[in-house]
Amino acid sequence: MNTSEMNRRAVAVLEEWDPFAIGSEMYGAEIEKVIAQLHVLDHPSELAKQIQSIYEISFDKWIPLEKCVEISYKLIAFKYEAKHII
Repeated sequence: MNTSEMNRRAVAVLEEWDPFAIGSEMYGAEIEKVIAQLHVLDHPSELAKQIQSIYEISFDKWIPLEKCVEISYKLIAFKYEAKHII
């Protein structure tokens, strides 16, 4: 898998996630920011904290960290696959 495929798969997972049940089309800017963080962070906990912060800042709503960790593991798996780590 290359980087563009990783990005595509990550976007699909984030769109499906819809943490506030408002429709996947409402998260464009947040998804873009999460993908940017995915490129620089390698640890699921760090990425989860960033995901939580990004969505909280945009929507003024808090997502439990456990839910962010769950999604971050999926995203990190794509990254490791793209880098041929797994």
